[in-house]
Amino acid sequence: MKNILVPIGTSSNTINTLQYAIDFAKFFDSKIYLMQAFTFINKAGSIANVEDVVAKNTTEQLEEVLNRVDKKGVSVTITAYNGEVLDGIKAVDQQYGIDLLIMEPRSTDIREEVFLGKTTGKIVKQTNIPTLIVPEGNTFKDYNTGLVAFKSGIVKHPTILDPLVAFKERFKLNLNLLLVKTPNYVTEDLEIDDKLKSLSEEVQTSENTTTFEGVLEHFQEHNPDILIVFRRKRGFFTKLWEKNIILKREFRCSIPLLILSVKK
Repeated sequence: MKNILVPIGTSSNTINTLQYAIDFAKFFDSKIYLMQAFTFINKAGSIANVEDVVAKNTTEQLEEVLNRVDKKGVSVTITAYNGEVLDGIKAVDQQYGIDLLIMEPRSTDIREEVFLGKTTGKIVKQTNIPTLIVPEGNTFKDYNTGLVAFKSGIVKHPTILDPLVAFKERFKLNLNLLLVKTPNYVTEDLEIDDKLKSLSEEVQTSENTTTFEGVLEHFQEHNPDILIVFRRKRGFFTKLWEKNIILKREFRCSIPLLILSVKK
């Protein structure tokens, strides 16, 4: 967990998210890469250096954001990217090798009924980098307990568990596994991968319509500091594969949410 990317937008919660990421990086001895994407289309007859000016202004804005947090000695590299945020993430990843994204649920969408905004939803949906979603109001602290919710115990790529292993070792995290048996399960889903099973002394099963309903049923029992799910088309964020926005009536989470994925 050496390199962490924090893509930011125009949300008023940006400062809190960046401070959380820095505190996390301090704990993990990681480096931070702070990125903001901007769009500049060079039109015929435009002044040649306008793009440079826009990039400079974006960089200055990032510097202003950085000046409002306590860096705590953490290395923070800022980058302004001309283009779509997804392309920017891929470019930074290609250059530095990103181990984790840390983001807020809504980078720009200000509608109160939205949990996962369009930009964040698109990033989760279209990148293969493990992602830590930090809801507003959270400040960094050691995670003592974590709830890992899934509806299939099949782990096709063992490396998908690497961030979870790193979290468990670094935080001395007590993990509880919750296998949610949903109506569309197949027999193989009930067989839990040995490596996943080895991360916890407790495996619970639950029968619910969705994984999220299973989490709701067992949330108070475990009272986790962090919720862990898998990025699967048939997984926790099923609705994310239909659209990029997740409404609070569809899903609401007040604690950090770690989304496991396989880097390709």
